Amino acid sequence: MIPHARKFRPAALRRALPETDAAVLDDVSRGGKVLWVSSTGGHLAELMRIEQELRPRPDSLWVTFDTPQSQVLLAGRRRRFVDYISPRDIGGTLRGAGTLYRILHQERFDYCISAGAAIAVSGLPLAALRGIRTYYVESVARSQGPSLTGRMLALAPRVRTLSQYEGWSSGRWPYAGTVLDSFAVTDRLPAQAPRKILVTLGTIRPYRFDRAVDAVLSVLAAGDQVTWQLGSTSRTGLPGTTVTETSPDELADLARASDVVVSHAGVGSLLQLLGLGHVPVLAVRSKRHGEHVDDHQEQIARAMIRRGLGCGLDREHPSRQPLAAAASRTVHNRSNHHEPLSQRNPL
Repeated sequence: MIPHARKFRPAALRRALPETDAAVLDDVSRGGKVLWVSSTGGHLAELMRIEQELRPRPDSLWVTFDTPQSQVLLAGRRRRFVDYISPRDIGGTLRGAGTLYRILHQERFDYCISAGAAIAVSGLPLAALRGIRTYYVESVARSQGPSLTGRMLALAPRVRTLSQYEGWSSGRWPYAGTVLDSFAVTDRLPAQAPRKILVTLGTIRPYRFDRAVDAVLSVLAAGDQVTWQLGSTSRTGLPGTTVTETSPDELADLARASDVVVSHAGVGSLLQLLGLGHVPVLAVRSKRHGEHVDDHQEQIARAMIRRGLGCGLDREHPSRQPLAAAASRTVHNRSNHHEPLSQRNPL
């Protein structure tokens, strides 16, 4: 059996906080009203897993972008959609600040919590200056240090910043546990080849990911059934079924019908696949190859592989072995998977 990690839980965060904030998450659980501020994608997926642990008041408010993902995930929750803010978009950040300023003057909140990205810069300093307890949880994708957003917010008065990795935690960045602690891995009897394979490359524009497509093509076996979600990587002549984009519900249905999933290492996609029970085969985008703006996908991939939550796909020298390894494991949400604490290992 693969070792398990601890669960992201209020107790872990409470130990990491200054003494004056020691009961903050218990306060949230007892009825705190939270202003959740988040970009979509992985940031929103992470923040929703944190919300599941805290269980705040139902009149808490989510502020994010209007996307198919946010429409599905936030159904039934109070939400306020704002215009999309691209990375390092100063004008968009200022416009977002105007919207959040109005929200903060329209109703009272006990807490403001964010996992990024640019929209956090818009709203968290304003919330902190109004006396709201304000927390920025750095993304689980950042295993080697804070993002630009995190470095900026670490300078903002009264904004408390938290790390999901002990390796770079500090007094300014106390370790708070990690959302990856929510998952446990066990072995299972895999389906034999040929396999049903889902390849999902996300919807990151305008970045293509041809190396991932070519790597998968090189390891397919006769009879494999493949569905390709390509995003910006338009290709013709691929075996199986190709789609450009899918809704979160459609992607979930495709994953459930698959024996193994090959995915780019976007946090949103990975958390969804883990929640569906899949150990994904990780195809990591590279800045050097023009596949992403930076190499943060490499950081989250390494963290997942160390925990047994992912298998790496070598884009230069691919083999079928990672597909077989991923198909032989299954993931459980730890809240539904009981394991003695002594058998759980932190990152």
